[in-house]
Amino acid sequence: MPLSLDEYLERAKQAHGHLCAGQILGVRLALAGLRELGIEDPIRDRKRLVTFVEIDRCATDAIALVTGCRLGKRALKFYDWGKMAATFVDISAGCAIRIVARDSSKDRARELFPALDNNAAQQQAYRTLPDNELLDVQAVRVKLRPEDLPGYKGPRVTCDQCGESINFRREITAGGRTLCRSCAGERYYEPAD
Repeated sequence: MPLSLDEYLERAKQAHGHLCAGQILGVRLALAGLRELGIEDPIRDRKRLVTFVEIDRCATDAIALVTGCRLGKRALKFYDWGKMAATFVDISAGCAIRIVARDSSKDRARELFPALDNNAAQQQAYRTLPDNELLDVQAVRVKLRPEDLPGYKGPRVTCDQCGESINFRREITAGGRTLCRSCAGERYYEPAD
């Protein structure tokens, strides 16, 4: 049986270390996504759901908590797009919902709770605003490759340049060589030597 909003918020506070407007938004995004997809118990049906998040902020922790999707389970995917948005994919039904927090909800929070500071006003508003004032919901299509699904087990290859192993078909073939993304030029780091 799903938890109440307050129960999810208490769990989010414990898991994240504090309760903030982003945590409340994350819980509301996740609950709306699950409701739209008709998923009542994402923990029980854990291999049914894949979630894409577009920001690395507080909301992402709350979304993971509510959905049960985790990076290590290959069910949580992260795109660093800086948007307070998430897409929920029901693998078994072949459908997906993208939900974005409306920017106008910040203004609405100030209108509803003018005596409170911005964070407190947002927390109150995000708890109480109806979904249609807080969130934009859009049906979308997401093409998931087999190697992106939870539980996928695939071949491991070795980078011809650095010798490190590459999993889940993340290698790049260039000039007849198998390369990891780093050796192919997609580095987020540089060797210190």
